Amino acid sequence: MPQSAWTDKRERQYDHIKSNLKRRGRSEDAAERIAAATVNQTRTAKGETKEAKPPSERARARRDMSAAGRKGAKARRSR
Repeated sequence: MPQSAWTDKRERQYDHIKSNLKRRGRSEDAAERIAAATVNQTRTAKGETKEAKPPSERARARRDMSAAGRKGAKARRSR
């Protein structure tokens, strides 16, 4: 499912996310879908998309990405 607009780095990111999801028990289709969505959200947050996104959309993508990291940190701390 890697797209031609992705860089080699984003292809590696996609493969890494997909393999981790499959190892955690997700189906092949679900792992591909989640990995592609994650890579595309990261590209939007970093301003790597072909069409320029409005600053508000890039900011929202950055907030979403950083919030995901904080949720994981909270879950690990509470154990």
